[in-house]
Amino acid sequence: MDFIQIIVLALIQGLTEFLPVSSSAHLLLIPVFTAWDDQGLAFDVALHIGSLAAVILYFRQEIARMLLAWIDSLKHRRLSEDGKLAWAVILATIPVGLAGVLFNDFISQTLRSPIVVALGLIGFGILLGVADWKHRGNKTEYQMSRTDVLWIALAQALALIPGTSRSGITITAALFLGLSREAAARFSFLLSIPVIALAGGYETLGLVRADVEVDWLAILLGAVVAGVSAYLCIHYFLVFIRKIGMQPFVAYRVILGIILLWLFI
Repeated sequence: MDFIQIIVLALIQGLTEFLPVSSSAHLLLIPVFTAWDDQGLAFDVALHIGSLAAVILYFRQEIARMLLAWIDSLKHRRLSEDGKLAWAVILATIPVGLAGVLFNDFISQTLRSPIVVALGLIGFGILLGVADWKHRGNKTEYQMSRTDVLWIALAQALALIPGTSRSGITITAALFLGLSREAAARFSFLLSIPVIALAGGYETLGLVRADVEVDWLAILLGAVVAGVSAYLCIHYFLVFIRKIGMQPFVAYRVILGIILLWLFI
């Protein structure tokens, strides 16, 4: 891979992993405008590592409190607010993990088409707009009930549908349940940690089994660029939605979906 390809792919991964705009939609556009070869499994793993490092670094204080509280809940059967949030992240990961195991082949073979991605962008984008406009409230991530966590967990499983956006659908569900914009986004980012780790682990297994030559310079550069862009994305996204909201992302999704329909129909 050349320098431009590494930078572009890493930026796309770092930004679209956390913005509610769907990474699959943007990856579909790359072969339309370029003649780039597939970047390979090793590079995919590096990009996931960069994104994972970014979200862990950004929420390091919250994660440390949650981890200690979770361990305390196992040892002493005491459940603090941080302990509840840690269990919420763990339990909300189960449905998407099961769905990935059960339906990954079907989704890969049947749903990974530009039309499905475009419809997902538009449909789930409009749903995000409705949730942000009519249903957002003032609850924090610490005030979620078990039912709230269940609904967000089930919504996250829908992210396997191309064009949905994992962050987009979890934020949408959280807004419908009365969380504030910032709380919905923060919980979505915390949920990304086990999901990215699982995805990266799955790809790492494939990499270990494959006998491929690794371009270590591309791996390192891609991981760094993805990590830095993801970190900045998380920070400025939280600032942006506090002041402006989700509607610009809704408009972007709808416009991108229409472009995809125009290109591929």
